[in-house]
Amino acid sequence: MTRSHPEMRIAVGLSGGVDSSVAALLLQQAGHDVECVFMRNWRGDDDDPHCRAEADRRDAVAVAGRLGLRFHVRDFSAEYLRDVFRHFLDEYAHGRTPNPDVLCNREIKFKAFLEAALALGAERIATGHYARVRETDAGLQLLRGVDEGKDQSYFLHLLGQTELARTLFPLGEHRKSEVRALARRHDLPTQAKKDSTGICFIGERDFRSFLAQYLPTQPGPIVDTRGHRLGEHPGALYFTLGQREGLGLGGVAGADSGAWYVVGKDVAANTLIVAQGDAGRWLDARRLQAAGPHWVAGRAPAASFRCLAQIRYRQQAQPCTVDVDTARCRVRFDAPQRAPAPGQAIVFYDGAICLGGATIETSDAAYGGLAAAP
Repeated sequence: MTRSHPEMRIAVGLSGGVDSSVAALLLQQAGHDVECVFMRNWRGDDDDPHCRAEADRRDAVAVAGRLGLRFHVRDFSAEYLRDVFRHFLDEYAHGRTPNPDVLCNREIKFKAFLEAALALGAERIATGHYARVRETDAGLQLLRGVDEGKDQSYFLHLLGQTELARTLFPLGEHRKSEVRALARRHDLPTQAKKDSTGICFIGERDFRSFLAQYLPTQPGPIVDTRGHRLGEHPGALYFTLGQREGLGLGGVAGADSGAWYVVGKDVAANTLIVAQGDAGRWLDARRLQAAGPHWVAGRAPAASFRCLAQIRYRQQAQPCTVDVDTARCRVRFDAPQRAPAPGQAIVFYDGAICLGGATIETSDAAYGGLAAAP
């Protein structure tokens, strides 16, 4: 059973989207003393058309006004730059593919925001994430949201007992269709607003052009798995394993018309390695190594255990065996997994329970860095 609480003072992270709007509504209907906090996490140019922060703030104000709730703005842009964005750039500079949403949750929404909410006198914080928290005799568990298509526990796997004890997820028991219906029924200003995608500071702009502002690089060779040069890329660090867009290899002499995929990259040499067709023999991996394991319960389930794991959001969880030590874990999947990307999160589950996760380092894909299995 998901936690229930007597009336409390709760600070809701109101983003200007429909999910956090309905989260505030549900808490108000439950009789809580609700305040709204809009987080400003990115300081771009005032006339930047790609970042919707100001438009989102206005929508958040409108929702708070519609519900008659107190509204605050807190600027976490310095913390975001220091604790999220610089890590994001450093990972790309080293040839990895980071997931800033995971780090943003840990450092901003469940650290900086939590601290600001407590300073306002709140007892709990709440967000519009589709996830649940369950109390057990052994501690708090992070659960998937009931709407499998919207479950966001993957992005929350770095939370621990301290954060979960102070957090409510009002949407965890609801489906997205129900959330939209509630927003319409109560005439919330965000009822028809589209869901946000991507990261605010990137928005709808071209990702490669944005990254080039901070990590300029030079063109380099694209080679096939035999080392034959096929073309030129604008910078190896802009690409990730399994990527097929933006290679510009259509019509390569002597090749068939199948798509080309990135199967490896050497950032030091600024070289991309590609293969044609399904490229499965180059991209598929049964084993991977991941760094910095974090466990929601505060400890691993065992030194070696069976579970399900996801190497990307919205992937169906896959059965595997996990061997753990303090700094790393080694994962063996029952079936090959497509293109585990260094820098991305691998998240572990026991049914609906999110156990925790780690950051992918290497795999036994052809260019993944692990020695082939004996």
